[in-house]
Amino acid sequence: MYKLSSRNSNRRQKGKGKKDKGKEKEEAFDPLPLPPFLTSMLKEKLVLASKSPRRQEILAAVGWEFETIAADIDETRFASENAVTYVRRLARTKAETLAGRFSDRLVVGADTVVVIDGEILGQPRDDDDARRMLRLLSGKWHDVLTGVALMKLGEFVVEHETTRVRFAEMSAEEIDWYVADGEPRGKAGAYGIQGRAALFIKEIQGDYFNVVGLPVRLLFELSRRI
Repeated sequence: MYKLSSRNSNRRQKGKGKKDKGKEKEEAFDPLPLPPFLTSMLKEKLVLASKSPRRQEILAAVGWEFETIAADIDETRFASENAVTYVRRLARTKAETLAGRFSDRLVVGADTVVVIDGEILGQPRDDDDARRMLRLLSGKWHDVLTGVALMKLGEFVVEHETTRVRFAEMSAEEIDWYVADGEPRGKAGAYGIQGRAALFIKEIQGDYFNVVGLPVRLLFELSRRI
């Protein structure tokens, strides 16, 4: 929730508006203090087992204090794993990696993949792989899954969120332009919905923040269970 405050400036009018002529109206958003019940729920500083700037931005946006420490783990998928078991295992493994160092803290692990026609897409290996992924996604629906794990004092909860996303048809020129921009690098499915890829997103069903990389509503719910 935000409070809107504004500072008036004169509009340009014929023969008028000499003072502040040409200046646009300025608006500033001052965040209101969190209500007491939310303050008590968000007062515990998280340990985020990730260096993802997108996940950090989401937590900062809702006012949840955190520190980030990368969890270096082997992310190779087991042959027997489907997308759900894969993201949940990686999320838990990331949290477990740091839980021993921060046993009295709430440690969060998360992992995101894209699934299209039964194929699991992680981060592209290179630009050619990014083009391949975008050709697969072009004009189709796909699923974005994020596993989320929380651990504290030996207790843990693990869940996942699924969001459906539909891409517009992308021409070869559009794919080449987007890949050349560099945005697909380091992102599951080779796109970032919060960036230039928004130009090619026709529709989503479900949690937008899940597509960005962290379903913050699910995280909030899990934090109340541990």
